[in-house]
Amino acid sequence: MTSRQDKILGGLYGQALGDAWGMPAYFDFDDTRRAFGWIEGFLPAPDDHEVHKGLPAARITDDSEQAFSLATEYVKEGGVTLEATVRAIVGWYDRTGGDESPYVGPSTRRGIQALKRGVDPREAGRMGDTNGAAMRVSPVGLLHPNDPLAAVEAAYISCIPTHHTNVAISGASAVAAAISVALHDSATLDSVIAAGILGAELGRQKGFKWIGASIARRIELAVNIAHKPVEPLARLRELYDVVGTSLATSETVPAAFGVLAMAQGDPVQTACYAANLSGDADTVGAIACAIAGAFKGFAAIPATYVDQLDSDPIMISYHVRDLARSMAQLGDLSK
Repeated sequence: MTSRQDKILGGLYGQALGDAWGMPAYFDFDDTRRAFGWIEGFLPAPDDHEVHKGLPAARITDDSEQAFSLATEYVKEGGVTLEATVRAIVGWYDRTGGDESPYVGPSTRRGIQALKRGVDPREAGRMGDTNGAAMRVSPVGLLHPNDPLAAVEAAYISCIPTHHTNVAISGASAVAAAISVALHDSATLDSVIAAGILGAELGRQKGFKWIGASIARRIELAVNIAHKPVEPLARLRELYDVVGTSLATSETVPAAFGVLAMAQGDPVQTACYAANLSGDADTVGAIACAIAGAFKGFAAIPATYVDQLDSDPIMISYHVRDLARSMAQLGDLSK
């Protein structure tokens, strides 16, 4: 396995790791504490979970499913295009019974339903401001190794059909740029976070204007909290209270960079912190661990967790290892 393929595979499995680890967490920080104490591995969703009830341990959610669907179509297309993005998200929605699914986010549902009515893809997402574009964007960064500017341009394309607002594009661009730089063999965590801040600034200049705080400044805020000399639970509590972990892109993406910084880029520790942060924990985990996995590589994810993820029939259906190999080849051609 080449170094690039290892990092791409790390990014894909990192996405799944953080997604599945955070899946059972409650939206409320204190509810998670009372139910679990500390989530330190894959667990099934509680029977009273607002969204994920019934899901078994190590099950990925729509965060990873959409990302893998995008990756599959981009490989077929030979790169990131608007047409491939539409095929990927509409195809995923139809395969999973999106109209009845409790997992589909509000912007994604609204955008896909508009697309299915025949609305122009460049108009369908003009009100999409939540975190769906950021949670699925990891393949864009993985296909643009060490080229954060190209990753931002491609991230914009991936946002258009459902999340064509500057705030959503800013969040997705931050994630894609960070992953792009993380693929470099000499990347540091500081360089990865700096790329995320740059991506957020550049992405904010694109799309329809929308109300939202600066994601770049809020990444800085989250990283500052992450570096405070207090115990991890206190830092997580402050991230939850001050940065936030709702569906808002301006909360989810900065929170993801916060737990990434707390864990010093280690994928497993990042997943653990994201889950215990609560809120939209599977999305925070998917974003943060996709970056961490690309940064540290597939070898940084212990085999026991990989084996558990590989038992998920949804993971199996996407042939993730083959997908990483094809993405590595496509990434080589793009340079």
